[in-house]
Amino acid sequence: MNKVMGAKLWFLIIILSIIWGASFFFVEIAVDKMTPLTIVLCRVSIASLLLLGFVWFTGRKMPKKPGIWGAFLALGALNNVLPFSLITWGQSYIDSSLAAILNATAPVFSVILAHFLLKDEPLTKNRLIGVCFGWGGVAILIGIDALNGVGMKLAGQVAVLGASLLYAFAAIFGRRFKDIDPVVVAAGMLTGSTIIMIPLAFIIEQPFALEPSVVTWAALFGLSAISTSLAYIIYFYVLSKAGATNILLVTFLIPVSAIFLGMLVLKETPGWNAFSGMGLIFIGLAFIDGRLLKRFKK
Repeated sequence: MNKVMGAKLWFLIIILSIIWGASFFFVEIAVDKMTPLTIVLCRVSIASLLLLGFVWFTGRKMPKKPGIWGAFLALGALNNVLPFSLITWGQSYIDSSLAAILNATAPVFSVILAHFLLKDEPLTKNRLIGVCFGWGGVAILIGIDALNGVGMKLAGQVAVLGASLLYAFAAIFGRRFKDIDPVVVAAGMLTGSTIIMIPLAFIIEQPFALEPSVVTWAALFGLSAISTSLAYIIYFYVLSKAGATNILLVTFLIPVSAIFLGMLVLKETPGWNAFSGMGLIFIGLAFIDGRLLKRFKK
């Protein structure tokens, strides 16, 4: 059953959707001058330093138990390393707005996984209908490319869908941290992500050979400080209060801000299939959430 959210939690979800929507905009700028794994390394390392500094400044304490740090590493892989890398690589071939729309499928994956992995979030009839609408939207988004054979644009779309699946796993796995300060969880997760990303980026890519511009560094800072550090503080707080499915409802609004920034600044022009697919995904999310449907029944 969905947990009831008050005005405060809904406000935080709206704020989170805006700053996460901006992340697709920042990535689209960064991939022009930098390679995907290096972008992810910069994102998680800068964000982890900012959060660890905030933990120290506010008098919080990081845990010392090895088991908790092992869980931080696992969460970092599920919620940062793998999905960030997939999305960043995918955005080398698709627009930021399309990536944001495909990322909105995370709750569709979440309700299926939650049914099998959690006792308190079963797959109801409305949620099943929502899953069908969601996959209908995905089919419209990628169907035309699929008919023309496998290309890099299709590969980029599949990469973002894979990231959405990982976000769903991470939302469920992250529930185990509900009794730990969300700032500490975010700092631990991003520190674990940095530990994983350092060897990956330096073995697979050559970060020091790159020549990012001032605009690239500005995008990386926005990606790290706003769309990662601040975002995860809000994310883990709402997750602890509202549950795995409710926190992923933030994807209702992420494409709106991403499309607006993409069209206004990057001059992207989403096609009819982007808006049609987004519409079906949003209808699916409305069924998954259930509250909007209840209002119409009154």
